[in-house]
Amino acid sequence: MEGKEKKLQEMQIIEQNLQNIILQKQAFQMELSEIETASIELEKTKGEVYKIIGQLMISKEKSEIKNELKEKEKLISTRINALDKQEKIFAEKSEKLRKELINNSK
Repeated sequence: MEGKEKKLQEMQIIEQNLQNIILQKQAFQMELSEIETASIELEKTKGEVYKIIGQLMISKEKSEIKNELKEKEKLISTRINALDKQEKIFAEKSEKLRKELINNSK
């Protein structure tokens, strides 16, 4: 019985980690979507371009902002890919433990 309880606790921890990864990934996906929208709007802009820093709005070169958005997009995409890999690993572990628990309870 002790082994079963230990596996159940382990599965719960894995499920919590998996849930945290999913939430982080969703937050990064939202941020990536915002960056893509900002990039589209930046392309449409013909006049001056401003960047909000804290409570200030500062005039910047369009090319600078474009580069910043590209770099941020790369970084966030890399993080999403890493979270995808972690999600897969935790999902596999969870499924393996679930199967073990089901087989042991028969």
